Amino acid sequence: MEGDTFSGLGNGSSSTQIDGKVFQTFQKSFVQVQNILDQNRLLINEINQNHESKIPDNLSRNVGLIRELNNNIRRVVDLYADLSCSFTKSVDASSEGDSNGKASHKRSKPI
Repeated sequence: MEGDTFSGLGNGSSSTQIDGKVFQTFQKSFVQVQNILDQNRLLINEINQNHESKIPDNLSRNVGLIRELNNNIRRVVDLYADLSCSFTKSVDASSEGDSNGKASHKRSKPI
């Protein structure tokens, strides 16, 4: 994974390779998602503690914490949607590059 190409998909043909820039974008997005999920874990723990305490101020604070949690979940969904679009575009671009000068679109048989 240190080179300019990540070929961990499929059989390693050029139609399944992702260049380094695209891979870095994926990696950055996955790091963002993981950071948000880590933050959500902390929020959920705090929400649970506040709920168990039954202290009115803590229960009121949960309203804001739950809103923050919901916003974080929306951000994760958006990041995954962006990743999906980026991945599709990179695969399509790679497929177009392969089809120029080649007449085959071979499918691998499942193992």
